[in-house]
Formats: sequence, structure tokens, C-alpha cells
Amino acid sequence: MLLACWQRQCRSTGGSLELHVTRWKRYGHDRLYVNLPNGTAVGWADVTTGDITVLRAECRHDVIAMLTKYLQSLAGPVPPGRAPEARARPMLSPLTPADDLAGNPPGQSLRDLLAESGPGLVERVVSRLLRRPSEWGSWRKGLAGERRVGVELNRPGRHGWRVLHSVPLADKVDVDHLLIGPGGVSSINTKHHHKRSVWVGDDSVKVDHGKPAPYARKSRAEAKRVARVLERYCDFPAPVEPVLVFVGVTELKVVATQLSVRVYQERQVSALAPLSGVLTAEQVEQVYSVARHRQAWAQA
Repeated sequence: MLLACWQRQCRSTGGSLELHVTRWKRYGHDRLYVNLPNGTAVGWADVTTGDITVLRAECRHDVIAMLTKYLQSLAGPVPPGRAPEARARPMLSPLTPADDLAGNPPGQSLRDLLAESGPGLVERVVSRLLRRPSEWGSWRKGLAGERRVGVELNRPGRHGWRVLHSVPLADKVDVDHLLIGPGGVSSINTKHHHKRSVWVGDDSVKVDHGKPAPYARKSRAEAKRVARVLERYCDFPAPVEPVLVFVGVTELKVVATQLSVRVYQERQVSALAPLSGVLTAEQVEQVYSVARHRQAWAQA
């Protein structure tokens, strides 16, 4: 919603830049953004707390004046002694090769796990002969699934999308894939169920009519963690959508009526490519520059 009644020239730039206030409500947030004509945010306010964040120092005076005036129109005058405070957005250190996640191949975390804790040759042979299930067997299957999805995620690149694999979170888990593009951000969770049938309900998944698995709930929680990181470092809203991708299944039946997670088979995941209208090309690159930095996820 564009609040055209609250416009003014940024005086510190010689009156050449007209500023606009827009209101943004999503994911439990209620914010007012001050934007340049091209949509770039120069500051924002939390409507609930009244806190103001200035993103462009040269427009500091105008940002605070505009947001203070509009906050007052929404909630009445600011109480005496409680002036809004401008906060500096945290900055990441310069990106080094060691912290750059862009080079991670699909399944990097599982590959490292197998290298560190995987079985020796004799144990692998014995387990295969006895057809004995093992934890490392599950890791290898997961690795194969992530590699197959990784191949499919290369396709949206020509539509302006960026992709990252094996993004590490703070508690020794990872996001299998992050897809960042004009349609927003997708947090992708890969599940490899070779030659199995999968049933997806509103909040549970069943493989071969087995016990319900909390795949959808975990995918939503993962997407929220990703959104918190991007919100901390980006100066604009970057919506994150949870996505479940099933690999190798014989049947995928989605019967949910209120499912908040996208569900695909691996060859369908390129359907995300035509989505647009959420992030500009400049914003895609800013989100990608944050997401590829390992230190951004250190406390995610």
C-alpha cells in the first residue's frame, strides 16, 4: 500500500530524491518503509514498538521526520521522554573463500558426515550382504537425493535465480538448498524415498501408508529460521517459502487443503523459475550476498 500523502524531498541530497512511505504487513510484522522512487528502502519503522531504523545516513533527518509523523498519526503522539531511536543494521565482515558457501556442491554436509563418520570397506560389504539398514546408508541415500535436486535447481538460473546448497545452521543441521530469485526465497528440503509412494496432508506426510512424518512442520520451522537471518541483514522484506521436494517416488499424492508448504517431485522443481514480482534483480543479489556468507548463519 503506497501512502502517497506522505512524500517529501530528501533535503540532504539537494531536493533531488522524492521519498515515499509504504506500509508492509506480513509474517507477523507491521512496518512502515521509506523508499526512494526506484523502491530502494532508506529506512523503516516498527509500528508496534515505534523503533526506527535508518539505512541511508544522508536521509537520516527526513526518514526520522516522516516516520515519526506517520507513527503519531497511527497511534497518537509519542509519550514524553520516549523519542524514537535509529539503529544501525548489523554488517557482515568481508567475504573470504573460507566463509563463501557459493562453492558448496549439493549434499556437502552429508558428504562431510560420511567422510568423518562413515563405515570402512568391510563394514559396508557386510551390511550390504546382510541387507542390514544403517545410519550411513540413510546418509548416502540423502546425498544422492540432494544431488539430483541440485541438478534440477540449475535450470532456473537463466530466469535470474541464484542457488545455494548445504547452508549450515547453528545446531549442526543444514538447509538442503536455498533458491533466491524474482519470486522470493525458497527454503528447500529434499526427501529421497526410492520407489515409494508418498501421501501429503495438511500437516503430515506418510510414506507407503506408514506413520505420519513431520516433514511439513519442520520445513516451515526451517523457513522461519532463514527469514530471521535475511531480515537481520537485508533492508527490505525477503519472504521465505518452505518447499518439500520428493526424489525417486513412484507416486506423490497431495490431499492437503491448507498446506503452507510447496510440494514437488524433483523434476517439477523448475516450476519455481517463472515466479516473479517479489524481489528486484538488485534485491536478489543483496539476499544472495548475505545468504552465501557463512557467518550470517552462525547463530541461526
